[in-house]
Amino acid sequence: MQYTHVEHGFAPIYNSESKILILGSMPSVQSRKNGFYYGNLQNRFWRVLAALLSCPVPDTVEEKTAMLLEHRIALWDVISSCDIAGSSDASIKNVIPADLQSVLNESDISAIYANGKTAEKIYRKYQQPATGRDIVLLPSTSAANASWSLQRLISRWRELISTDFPCFPLF
Repeated sequence: MQYTHVEHGFAPIYNSESKILILGSMPSVQSRKNGFYYGNLQNRFWRVLAALLSCPVPDTVEEKTAMLLEHRIALWDVISSCDIAGSSDASIKNVIPADLQSVLNESDISAIYANGKTAEKIYRKYQQPATGRDIVLLPSTSAANASWSLQRLISRWRELISTDFPCFPLF
């Protein structure tokens, strides 16, 4: 297995009105190449979120950022740097966690969600002791999570997020 040391490289997406924070693990090879979150077309993140928000699926970085901020969603990852083989979350080692304090201090985050088990595990190990905030596990939108269809992902994300925000996406 060929490991590469990877620095995250993207700033978090948020503003002072952000209500929920969705955390991934580490950008994939394709996302790093494209310079933005969930840049692999096989990843279903943008399709799931668009369905939940009753919006068209955004194409550009600007459209994606606008959709997130318009709906008070912050987006970041739990890892600042690590050693990783390709895009495999299972291979991640030598984690340096991201510092989430700026997002939490400068926004109005009421709930934190993990897009997949790796993000949840790393958050619980490194960030939860510092933040004192719980995290809700969402099933991963990665194509590697092939046992979950797009519709099943949408339904489960809607169910989990609307538990915290019954009027989601209208906060």
